[in-house]
Amino acid sequence: MKKDKNIPYHYNSLTELHRMLGLPKPLHPLISFFDNTNKKIDYSNIADVRTSAFYKISYKSNLSGQLKYGQHYYDFDEGGLFFVSPNQVTANSDNNGDQSGYTLLIHPDFLLTYPLANKIKQYGFFGYSADEALHLSDKEKDTIISIFKNIDEELQSRIDDFSQDVMISQIETLLNYSNRFYKRQFITRKQVNNDLLQKMEKILDELFKDENLAIQGIPTVQYLSEGLHLSPSYLSDMLRSLTGQNVQQHIQNKIIEKAKEKLSTSDLSISEIAYELGFEYSQSFSRLFKAKTNQSPLEFRSSFN
Repeated sequence: MKKDKNIPYHYNSLTELHRMLGLPKPLHPLISFFDNTNKKIDYSNIADVRTSAFYKISYKSNLSGQLKYGQHYYDFDEGGLFFVSPNQVTANSDNNGDQSGYTLLIHPDFLLTYPLANKIKQYGFFGYSADEALHLSDKEKDTIISIFKNIDEELQSRIDDFSQDVMISQIETLLNYSNRFYKRQFITRKQVNNDLLQKMEKILDELFKDENLAIQGIPTVQYLSEGLHLSPSYLSDMLRSLTGQNVQQHIQNKIIEKAKEKLSTSDLSISEIAYELGFEYSQSFSRLFKAKTNQSPLEFRSSFN
């Protein structure tokens, strides 16, 4: 089943993935759970680069200090959670090769008619990359594993009118705890995050020098995240934990700060300032400036004069 390493193989169903892993058919066509703490599951048939039609939440028992956060190694060795959304590309290089742990697979159709179908899309950590895994303390690990086991127990039981409600409730609890623990992770790595914030400011300062913006255009979240070796979702969540703003808001505030400087200290026209700040159209610049300051660029300049 190995495919061209550069072309992701798409797993359409839980049954197909179970077959590739040498596992029995899933007990439910839209949700499955398997325990590989004994390392007996054979992953050799899994495609090197892959996507799937379902959400995947995995707890890896052993990260062995192999993963890095930005330029720093993680300080937890107890293991961690990985989150993958439907159609997200993953690869064998996305982990340290140790597949021991627990995995929960959820097809989006399992969530239909429940509020969680929309709410699950709001959890940013489904957009994080592997090296931004949620590292857990022993106590946090016990909490997560107990929820996994509750879901597994429900799957193993006789299906009745309440089974899906119970499992949906457990999944939501799992995600809420994960959200809480990620917030904790941003706090416990505050010094590392501050270092990354300084690096981001340095990248932005370089872009805002001379005519760089006129040449390269307004910096994007993707551009900054690549420069910091972080996923866009993780970078925005990290920045929000430090400043209360996401990356897009931070970029816009930087633009307004530079615009005010040019409006108050130069005779450049509004169009010229917009061009120097990377805007293709001066109207777009004026709209952003008005939205951020409640003044048009001309009104701001007049107030200075």
